[in-house]
Amino acid sequence: MNTPWDPATPGLLRLPSGRLLRGRGLRNGLPEGQRPTFALYLLGRTPPAVEWESRWVRWPDFRLPADRPAARAALVEALDRAETERVELACGGGIGRTGTALACLAVLDGVPATEAVDYIRERYSPRAVETPWQRRFIRRFR
Repeated sequence: MNTPWDPATPGLLRLPSGRLLRGRGLRNGLPEGQRPTFALYLLGRTPPAVEWESRWVRWPDFRLPADRPAARAALVEALDRAETERVELACGGGIGRTGTALACLAVLDGVPATEAVDYIRERYSPRAVETPWQRRFIRRFR
């Protein structure tokens, strides 16, 4: 079992189950402190190489995942791994795609889909989830 995130880590989101996940923008660089043990990268092109295990979901900026079933499977894996590992979700800026993915994880963790955007904006970033189609994706996410 890996050490969980330090609760003082910037960008952490605590889900109702208590699981901690870190969201961040890759353009902001790697923060000081603990490194993830698993990361889910939400990008329109191949992510940079990292020292930890990672998975890539093809997800262009301001859009939705190219393969929605694959994205759902990756999010389920991230949620499962967050129980015992340091899991990071990241896109370019850490707001739209990352916020959308975190909201979907909140839905999987028990937050009603109609409340997930507010949940993420209150606990992660007030700017999270940028487009109407990202909000609709979350409302329909199961």
